[in-house]
Amino acid sequence: MKMLLPLALLAACLPAAAAQPDVLPVKQIGLELARDIAMASIETCRQDGYNVAAVVLDRAGNVQAALRDTLAARHTLEIAERKAGMSIMSGSDSGEFRAARGDIRPELNHIDGLIVMEGGLPIRSAGSLIGAVGVSGAPGGDKDRACAAAALKKLEERLEFAM
Repeated sequence: MKMLLPLALLAACLPAAAAQPDVLPVKQIGLELARDIAMASIETCRQDGYNVAAVVLDRAGNVQAALRDTLAARHTLEIAERKAGMSIMSGSDSGEFRAARGDIRPELNHIDGLIVMEGGLPIRSAGSLIGAVGVSGAPGGDKDRACAAAALKKLEERLEFAM
């Protein structure tokens, strides 16, 4: 009898401990920050003489901001979005993912919204993935990545202290 009471109490507590909340607080990138990251990416590439597009996705993979420089090819928007999509899906730099998982690259490239190419970076705030930026149009993914990284560095303080 003494043994049954503690077991009964434990059993009564288990469902409550396993229950998940109905509403979850999440961090989400705001429009203004997304726009500023996209523009800073384009401005950085312009300084190097590249016409690019930059797309910022929110944590769910929805387009939050999309900008195409005046002389950037029209397909750069789609490629930039798909690079950012790869960063959202993997939670990592799209180029690093490409290097680590080249074995599944062909399959992933057939999934709508993804492309395994260098130039997509995750956007984090206080350790939480809040979005991703993809850049396309420079002569090489390494240059696209450098423009995205410079934009994130430029706006680092806003990301670190975001509420």
